[in-house]
Amino acid sequence: MQVGQLTVNLRTGAGKGAAHRLRASGLVPGVCYGESTDGRIEPIQIAINVKALKAALDPVRKQNTVIALSIEDGGKTVKSLSALVREYQIDAIRRDITHVDLLAIDPNKEVTAVVPLEFVGKPKGIINGGLTHTVMRSLEVKCKPADIPVKLELDISPLDIGDVLHVSDVTLPGGVKAVTAGREAVISMVAPEKETAAEAAAPDAAAAAAPAAGKDAKAAPAAAGKDAKAAPAAAGKAAAPAKPAAKK
Repeated sequence: MQVGQLTVNLRTGAGKGAAHRLRASGLVPGVCYGESTDGRIEPIQIAINVKALKAALDPVRKQNTVIALSIEDGGKTVKSLSALVREYQIDAIRRDITHVDLLAIDPNKEVTAVVPLEFVGKPKGIINGGLTHTVMRSLEVKCKPADIPVKLELDISPLDIGDVLHVSDVTLPGGVKAVTAGREAVISMVAPEKETAAEAAAPDAAAAAAPAAGKDAKAAPAAAGKDAKAAPAAAGKAAAPAKPAAKK
């Protein structure tokens, strides 16, 4: 188990103004709560250096990294404990971390953690045109901090069209239990979408319309030709000179 090292400071100010000043100094507000080897810990308001926090996290385990946390006040350590990053808030525009919750833990007691799922293998149903439908990409488990898996693999190669793999199909390491119900679906293989009746009829309707359009196109010049021939004839009659009047 890789353990990060992180030092934070007690935070005294409260409110938006204090939080703004804290962020301006390169720190963010946070809180630490939970249970340690000494018993339950009431929420402790802390100030955290985000760069130091990121450096303390294992690049693979990420939030599931067990951190050796040191809380200081005026440069003096007032409390040492083990902790996990429970959650953090991110600014919607700048995408900066704005607040961090640390969960104090007892290394000898079980905790809940969210572990990513990794799908391995090529499903059989893909050959027949099937499509995978992923319901879960992570799984909530319960175990001791040292036993939190980096990831959980699920072999999806047996999946055929109509098949579903559930939480109960995920193989868990020793000492790890799933919190999510075993009957919950994780991934399934569905049949390809069929054409609707309207979509299937559309090409036939277009094909039938094309010859009809051709007939109309041929009929139009013929009619125009007749009209063109008729026009000179009518014009000729109109232009014919009048017969001279009979002599008396």
